[in-house]
Amino acid sequence: MATLTHHPFLSSKLQLTKAKPRPIGPTAIRMSLKETGPSLAVVGVTGAVGQEFLSVLADRDFPFRSIKMLASKRSSGRHLTFQGHDYTVEELTAESFEGVDIALFSAGGSISKEFGPIAVGKGTIVVDNSSAFRMDEKVPLVIPEVNPEAMEGIKVGIGKGALIANPNCSTIICLMAATPLHRRAKVLRMVVSTYQAASGAGAAAMEELELQTREVLEGKPPTCRIFNQQYAFNLFSHNAPVLSNGYNEEEMKLVKETRKIWNDINVKVTATCIRVPVMRAHAESVNLQFENPLDEDTARDILKNAPGVVVVDDRASNRFPTPLGVSNKDDVAVGRIRRDVSQEGTYGLDIFVCGDQIRKGAALNAVQIAEMLL
Repeated sequence: MATLTHHPFLSSKLQLTKAKPRPIGPTAIRMSLKETGPSLAVVGVTGAVGQEFLSVLADRDFPFRSIKMLASKRSSGRHLTFQGHDYTVEELTAESFEGVDIALFSAGGSISKEFGPIAVGKGTIVVDNSSAFRMDEKVPLVIPEVNPEAMEGIKVGIGKGALIANPNCSTIICLMAATPLHRRAKVLRMVVSTYQAASGAGAAAMEELELQTREVLEGKPPTCRIFNQQYAFNLFSHNAPVLSNGYNEEEMKLVKETRKIWNDINVKVTATCIRVPVMRAHAESVNLQFENPLDEDTARDILKNAPGVVVVDDRASNRFPTPLGVSNKDDVAVGRIRRDVSQEGTYGLDIFVCGDQIRKGAALNAVQIAEMLL
């Protein structure tokens, strides 16, 4: 029986038959499989984010009565084990969504554009991880800790399909930290510099970074299939297409998505996105200019109490957020919280943010949206 392969830097829980054993007794019963739960489909299940969907669903004991594993024709017929049950990966077709309540999509924008509306037409609520519908004014763009009100009225069981968009990973990680401060002091301008991991380009990019690292250390020329230049021991401008204004698509996603999520077309956002040779988890330097004063101690207290955020800000030990520190973690870490000395008074702050791109930047956010549908 063919089985899925798992990259070592993907969640260990994706080796689904090797989850940590649970204690014997009543607490050992997994409550996920429930006749009263919704029927699920995972589209793109064999990809890095698709596999992480399964990991997060298991971690959070998401209730479901059935689950379909959907992927391309190339991957159909493969087998995987999820929560003790064997599943066969099915080819994604227009008929795949019959009787499906919630579908988690992570198969690329073209697949989402083709099959998302089909699923909605069959009464399925689609949570889409691609960029296909993010800027559609009719589609909510949601971070549950930030703007849950955007999906008000969308629920399982009312017999109506809907589309909900998952924001870009860099936007999610940034706004998890910036939003609590925005609520207190109102952000007028935000400058973001990102340091984005291989995971953002998928499992193949992660494998290529690992391969290139071995090749370079052995004195061999690096294999460059995913990117057109050496990635190991290097960094370069994000590989998204560059637009006529000189920004690349990744940078403009941060600009446009922030305005939509905050429902503020006047907030000024600029970004520079860089690909760095880190396996998973993105880092971001964020500079904030406020309308109202906000000192760093108050900001630190606000962030300590923000849902989904952990503060790592030990100046004495020079200990701050790192990609390794947040890999396979749900929380976004924030540190380097300090007053922007280039601005007068306490109207500006600098912060440094790290979050797991596959986890909170993609799969976890989508599953949290799905939880809100129940």
